[in-house]
Amino acid sequence: MDGNGRWAQQRGLPRTDGHAAGEEALVDTAYGALAAGIETITVYAFSTENWRRPVDEVRYLMGFNESLLKRRRDELHAEGVRITFSGRRDWRVPRRVLKNMEEAEELTKRNKVMTLNMAFNYGGRAEIVDAVRQLVDDGVRADKIDERAIRARLYHPEIPDPDVVIRTSGEYRISNYLLWEIAYSELVFTDVLWPDFRREHLYAAVEEYQQRNRRYGGLEQ
Repeated sequence: MDGNGRWAQQRGLPRTDGHAAGEEALVDTAYGALAAGIETITVYAFSTENWRRPVDEVRYLMGFNESLLKRRRDELHAEGVRITFSGRRDWRVPRRVLKNMEEAEELTKRNKVMTLNMAFNYGGRAEIVDAVRQLVDDGVRADKIDERAIRARLYHPEIPDPDVVIRTSGEYRISNYLLWEIAYSELVFTDVLWPDFRREHLYAAVEEYQQRNRRYGGLEQ
């Protein structure tokens, strides 16, 4: 969900105003996914690299994500949305934020209409490192380690690999996002800044994806 800061700067506003404006984009996109029958959507809410941002912005993002959960989780629950989080739940995340994350997961854990997975304090490399550490902790022998063993130790192994990855704001890179899971995902790039993103942009990305021929390393069918 990239482009919040640039959106604000273009309007002479603080960067935090761009993050606030991104809430409407998130909600409309989530409900658009629901309407389209999409079963899982993962959004990059806060990366392991975002800790390098100014302290005031990090503090704002922690509070914003916490308040977003409080304001939106009940309505998402009513729509049958399961809320999950991918990422490290370490000492850097405030306890009150962790508590709200856990409450949202517990409240919605039986919902089956759609999964909204929030990548929070998340990094693709960190996820793979954590999976390897778990392999070691589990005492798995080297000759027993394969893709299935690693996948089983990712943050949410039950969530299918994404069919399509959408990158907003005209950036053309992966930025440490779902590195294991997107090995064969289709990539769609748009110049739209995240606060301006709406369900019609999601649908346009899905339509573009539907025109692709996914070969998974094989020959074209």
